[in-house]
Amino acid sequence: MSGRTVLKSALLLICAMLPVAVAAQEAIPTIEAVGISPVPGGEIDRDKVPSNLQSIGAADLDHAKTPSLLDGMVQSLPGVTLSDQSGNAFQRNLDYRGFSASPVPGTPQGIAVYQNGNRINEAFGDVVNWDLIPEMAIARMTLMPNNPLFGLNATGGAMSIEMKNGFTYQGNEAELRGGSFGRISAGAQSGYQKDNLSAYVAGDTTYDRGWRDFSASSQIRRMYVDLGAKGDQTEFHVSFTGADNKLGGTVATPIEMLNRRWSSVFTWPQTTHLQLAFLQANGKWTPTDTLTLQGNAYFRSYRAAHVDANGSDAQPCDPAVAPALAGQICIGDPATPLNVNMPVFNTLPGNSALGEIDRNTTTSNSFGGSLQATSTAQLFGHDNHFVVGTSVDRGHSNFQSSSELGTIDQNFFVTGTGVFIDQPLADLAPVNLGTNNTYVGVYATNTFDITSQLSFTAGGRYNFAQINLQDLTGTNPLLTSQNQFQRFNPVVGLTYKITPNMSAYAGYSEANRAPTPLELGCSDPAIPCQIDNFLLADPPLKQVVSHTTEGGLRGEFSGGGASAELVTKAPKKADTVADSGWRLRWGLSLFRADNSDDIINIASQVPGHGFFQNAGTTLRQGLEAKVDLGWNRWTAYANYTFIDATYQNFLTLSSPHNPMAVGGLISVVPGDHIPGIPAQRFKAGAEYAVTDAWKIGADLNVVGSQWLIHDDSNLNAKVPAYWVVNMHTSYQVTKNIELFGLVQNLFNQHYYSAGTFFDTGGFNNSTLGGANLLTFNDPRTLLPGMPLAIYAGIRATF
Repeated sequence: MSGRTVLKSALLLICAMLPVAVAAQEAIPTIEAVGISPVPGGEIDRDKVPSNLQSIGAADLDHAKTPSLLDGMVQSLPGVTLSDQSGNAFQRNLDYRGFSASPVPGTPQGIAVYQNGNRINEAFGDVVNWDLIPEMAIARMTLMPNNPLFGLNATGGAMSIEMKNGFTYQGNEAELRGGSFGRISAGAQSGYQKDNLSAYVAGDTTYDRGWRDFSASSQIRRMYVDLGAKGDQTEFHVSFTGADNKLGGTVATPIEMLNRRWSSVFTWPQTTHLQLAFLQANGKWTPTDTLTLQGNAYFRSYRAAHVDANGSDAQPCDPAVAPALAGQICIGDPATPLNVNMPVFNTLPGNSALGEIDRNTTTSNSFGGSLQATSTAQLFGHDNHFVVGTSVDRGHSNFQSSSELGTIDQNFFVTGTGVFIDQPLADLAPVNLGTNNTYVGVYATNTFDITSQLSFTAGGRYNFAQINLQDLTGTNPLLTSQNQFQRFNPVVGLTYKITPNMSAYAGYSEANRAPTPLELGCSDPAIPCQIDNFLLADPPLKQVVSHTTEGGLRGEFSGGGASAELVTKAPKKADTVADSGWRLRWGLSLFRADNSDDIINIASQVPGHGFFQNAGTTLRQGLEAKVDLGWNRWTAYANYTFIDATYQNFLTLSSPHNPMAVGGLISVVPGDHIPGIPAQRFKAGAEYAVTDAWKIGADLNVVGSQWLIHDDSNLNAKVPAYWVVNMHTSYQVTKNIELFGLVQNLFNQHYYSAGTFFDTGGFNNSTLGGANLLTFNDPRTLLPGMPLAIYAGIRATF
């Protein structure tokens, strides 16, 4: 189905819905205030926002319905899906409209994420570590496309996360969960308010041994504390987020191995250790009924340590080519020594498969703050909503890496030899890199009510980014550089209330993304990097600029016994209505985002390496449609997303292991689809209250086919489409005790979440002239989806 056909069908659907909307019984309209700027406090009526803004609350992340934060967002936010590059359920990518917020360094980050008004895209690679967010403490999440006020990385949208505090949550709650693959979780939260003081604390821990063969276990430990005080006109909070997470990962595995055993793994071990200390202060002053001033400040200390076992280009030196290296180990070719500082003699057992263990650590300390003012004073006798603000973010990071020679056994386990590789000529050398980031932004937006039905929004943000890289080894001056980017990004839009229950909107915006220190340090195709491990050179990259146009309809209708008191804080499928009534919420949105100078990850001829480059213009266009229904004891939802993500330029890209490549190169033409982005996505679900105490529900998630990563010319077979059914049930034993259970992948579907290519030639042999070991025939390597899993838990409130 072409993008033009889908858009035409959407317009016909809009026309068909109009008479139905007019004929429906009108209920008192919902007035839902939503945030539209980075700092909380600038809320506005959702029907005046000229984009498909979506918001969910704590109830949508209930562990009785969904096992994790990421799964809850997928279930409750139309258009949001997950992809997997790390092989760990806690470190998946969140994808929206063809853009990602990912914990994997090297993934182009197209979504800006904020917690309590502070940016949490990490300073070094703009990554988003979802596992560091204490999900029990989340009060509300808002996903906003088409909004440049959130600064860098908002090319695909922005996610604003508001945490609980003692003024918004009072009481005590504890829960215990466990189930498949050795998972056991425990969490608790407590909120307290006395007069004008409040306190809130939450903490949780999870252990999961993983479902893949030989996968390392994962341990999650998180906490969140908030202390607050408020007066008649002021409110102040100090909060702290802490985390110490150890994550096991098993990445893509050759399809030949998966066909023999679904849980098999390729080279291992692969582990990640993340630590976070995040201190925030937020204040608000309301001197008049129409003016509010908000401000915040933060300090964020982040550390990531990554261990990754891989194949290696190490090989015995050939005395016929390099007589002086006889009996030693070389790398890259049989005449380049493994280590420039010392000879490394080949004392390995004969016919050993050669590999390496790559290690890197990232330490970042970032700090900054924001100031914002919101005015709701009338302008020329008309309602008006004005927000102006500024922000400053500073980050200091240190990145270090090394690579240790190893041997690979029959289970693909890599054992280190204690010998470290140091050979710049083979693009493998220790790295010690210092980076300094300075991001400054000034923004403003104004929404003016031309009439009681028609509202006009205009605004923009100026972004300034200074990114400096410094080689701390003294051996790689090419890595040292100073980079500066700046841009003003406008936004403009209209909303119109067709009826009290239906509104239309249209908007246009621009946003930019500066290259990260990781991308800047790895942009030379002649000196590729082992993503995410090595940084070697620094040719210039241009910033990415997105141009987004969006329009749509949204509405809400009810009948029977439904009334205004049934309005909830955020649209969600769990709304309850009177037994004799019904409530229907729906929305339809069309969008188009053109990205100029888009940055993509390119595979290198050097095994296991890659680099970044600007790839001209890319286009992401499509539609989002959703419907939520509450009727009697039923709640149900369905939503569909179509994304047509394509290149718009002629490109020649390196893809050395692609079987359709010619000389390791592929030719991309305008209209070729961007790999890794499924075009079709459909989600549906329902829940039924069997009794007042017992509920049961099911959810269906359908994801369309996608092209393999590095198959940018679209000449190979796709990763197949797949569908998964999940179920949940809960029983309120007493007022304070609840039992619940979840089933993930009910029908035990075998599916792939993503895939790419690898070198089928196997691993180099430690014996000179020996044949490569553990070879394959099919170059596809894929991420298998998790099989059937069952979890159960108990929750107590007191």
